[in-house]
Amino acid sequence: MFDDAHIHTIGQIQTFLDATDVFDLHLQCSKREKAQWTYERLVRFKYSRLSKKEKGIVAHYLRSITGYSLRQLKRHITAYTKGQKLCTTYKRHTFFCTYTEVDKELLAETDNLHSPVDRRTSAAAIQMICCKEYERGDLRYKRLAEISISHMYNLRQTKKYKYVSITVEKTQAVERNIGTRRKPSPQGQPGYLRVDTVHQGDRNGEKGVYHIDLVDEVTQWQIIVSVEQISELFLKPALEYALELFPFVIRGFHTDNGSEYINDCVSRILRRMCIEQTKGRSMHCNDNALIESKNGSTVRKWWGHAFIHRSFAHKLNAVNMQHLMPYLNFHHPCAFAVVTVKPNGKHTKKYPYDQYKTPFEKFCSLEKPQQYLKPGIGMVALRNWAMEKTPNHAARDFQDARRKTLKIVLDASATML
Repeated sequence: MFDDAHIHTIGQIQTFLDATDVFDLHLQCSKREKAQWTYERLVRFKYSRLSKKEKGIVAHYLRSITGYSLRQLKRHITAYTKGQKLCTTYKRHTFFCTYTEVDKELLAETDNLHSPVDRRTSAAAIQMICCKEYERGDLRYKRLAEISISHMYNLRQTKKYKYVSITVEKTQAVERNIGTRRKPSPQGQPGYLRVDTVHQGDRNGEKGVYHIDLVDEVTQWQIIVSVEQISELFLKPALEYALELFPFVIRGFHTDNGSEYINDCVSRILRRMCIEQTKGRSMHCNDNALIESKNGSTVRKWWGHAFIHRSFAHKLNAVNMQHLMPYLNFHHPCAFAVVTVKPNGKHTKKYPYDQYKTPFEKFCSLEKPQQYLKPGIGMVALRNWAMEKTPNHAARDFQDARRKTLKIVLDASATML
């Protein structure tokens, strides 16, 4: 602090100012100390009794020492004339701390004993345990035995509790800006696909083959491709090949929120082919009902649930391409619903006999179906493929190929064991 005990008169102040005009004498101290120093000088020099000229000299002196602006100094002078001080000691009101750091540590210890790592027991149950511990002589639980259940949750959010406890935070969901979260609206046009993956089981820590199942929403035209793994190396060429197998132009691609389809690789493929990508909505379990039913009625029906080693994916693919998909799309009838709306707004579905059609017959029943076909594919060629075999002939060929393939798979699996 600046010691000016030898300065008592206005003349001494003027002499000091004349001698120190070339120096910077600002005090380096706290705001409270600076305010106290200013107040004491105003009292020493009896500022309120001075003439106007003398007040100017004192004000110049105070500003030179403290570094106050004229506005700041006027506040101190106004407070002095009212018998007050600025920057007085202020005692902030605080609530009494009932629960100490020791209580938080004890609560964390109790939670660790009675809770798994990933989930905490309810506060009501823990509070009851604290009461019983106190009743049986453990005086450490005196305060926790009287705590309210709601405040126990507050203690669980403190830094001390989190430091001592062994809780594990849940994995945060990752938001991906890939695909639109809505239900597709084909408006009676083919080319809007429902897509899902069916896994052929695990054995001894080894993954089985994966089936990529694609179904058109309007015609139920179905393509199944088997791959060794759901990775970019295998998924990218398989998906491009599957999309090319559809005779009509693909406009929509709808999946659930699985990472095998909600990724940059699939997004790039669909953007290149000008296909809109959509994904399922939460709390709408029927968004993918069609493809889920096809997984059971087709993939699980013919290939079962048993483990099939991924090295046999190419054999399954050969059967799918040559026999299964021609049989499903040209010879196997599917049920198509007729939706009626009641006066109360409720939708009812019926499946009349005349609405059982093969996917090819359903496609032919559309208005001007040739407008939906890809370039280079005509209705004549599709009809010729449909007339090559009868339904029984196509089913018999598929069953024979399936039995031979499964026999090879089972024999090889037995050898691997």
